[in-house]
Amino acid sequence: MTTQGRGLHAHVLENLGLAITAGEFPSGSVLRTDELAQRYEVSRSVMREAVRVLESMHLVESRRRVGVTVRPAQEWNVYDPQVIRWRLAGADRPRQLRSLTVLRSAVEPVAAGLAARNATAEQCAALTECALGMVATSRGQQLEAYLVHDIEFHRVVLNASGNEMFARLGDVVAEVLAGRTHHQVMFEDPDPAAVSLHVSVAEAVRERDAARAEELTREIAMGALDELDILAP
Repeated sequence: MTTQGRGLHAHVLENLGLAITAGEFPSGSVLRTDELAQRYEVSRSVMREAVRVLESMHLVESRRRVGVTVRPAQEWNVYDPQVIRWRLAGADRPRQLRSLTVLRSAVEPVAAGLAARNATAEQCAALTECALGMVATSRGQQLEAYLVHDIEFHRVVLNASGNEMFARLGDVVAEVLAGRTHHQVMFEDPDPAAVSLHVSVAEAVRERDAARAEELTREIAMGALDELDILAP
């Protein structure tokens, strides 16, 4: 596919994915490839490629002589980072954020406890560096810079757990954190208590205190849920 073709494909995929996850095409809607190609002013080959990606996400299914059918939301691959991003861009953002934050509260404390047992010296150092970066960018409305350190902090925790299933949730957590920032579901400056908790988690992991690392990370997750009550009720 040419550079232009890839650009068109990405454009169509983004717009169609957003439309489906926002409910513009409800479950059971039948979409015709030819009509979609006309709607988005692209070739049928570009449209078919976009549909294949949506099929891989379980958003649609394509059947000969029927067309492209939108699948029920219960069947979507809700762990796909792109699906998460599209859903967070829609009207259902508060419920989606809460669902994902509850998932984090179930997984990340356990991951932090495991990280305290399994983290390498390099991972401990990376965690401390991320926490200090969060402190340095937590004032002066530097949310984009803060986000970089925040995402990396949680990726390191999940990877350092030594559990490959937890590690694969790094992209999911990254999308949650990015969605909160980009859709203004954050205070202008992060909660100082939450920032301090991240520093303490890094210390607990470095000191191999699994119980404390788990407890502190649970406090972070609960704090994030409390923030949603205020910012995205």
